[in-house]
Formats: sequence, structure tokens, C-alpha cells
Amino acid sequence: MVLRHHLTSLTLLALLAGCSSQPSPQSAAEIRGDCSVDKLSGVLGQTASVALIEQIQQQANAKTLRVLAPGDAATMDYNAQRLNIDIDESEVIVRLTCG
Repeated sequence: MVLRHHLTSLTLLALLAGCSSQPSPQSAAEIRGDCSVDKLSGVLGQTASVALIEQIQQQANAKTLRVLAPGDAATMDYNAQRLNIDIDESEVIVRLTCG
């Protein structure tokens, strides 16, 4: 449950960072926003942590992310720059998608 609060905070922080007026040159160079999970199947089955979530976001090249647990509400809008991380009740990563 504590991890879920950290992940929610991380998601909110990522959303707020997207509202900033100018991204730093380093972050703009590293994360272009063309999200891809093709090479991330190795993280499936791992327990989610803040550090792992940040690493996955960077490797997926996603500008934003959201972590979804069973029963969480999610908008149906599509955002090609967003990484979706689905976790189960035990906070194990079960699915990664972009959109």
C-alpha cells in the first residue's frame, strides 16, 4: 500500500513536470516521448518500486506514465507519449503499454 502512494506521487510529479514551461536540454535529449515497450518484457513479473518505475519510464522513452492497479479508474484518451504500467494486487507488473 505504501508503494502505491509513492507510485501515485510519482505519477503526479510526472504530470506536473509535463506542465513546466521549458524542459531541460538533457531531459529533452533523453526522453523524446516516442514511447515503446518492445524491449521491456523482462520487467514483467517484477515487483514495482519507485526506482524500477523510473527506470522503465526512461527505457520506454515515455514523457509521462501512469500506474494502474486493479479497480483503478483510467481515462480512455490515447497519448502516444504515455507509458501505462498495470500491476496486480501484490504490486507485481503484469502489463506494459503505451498510449
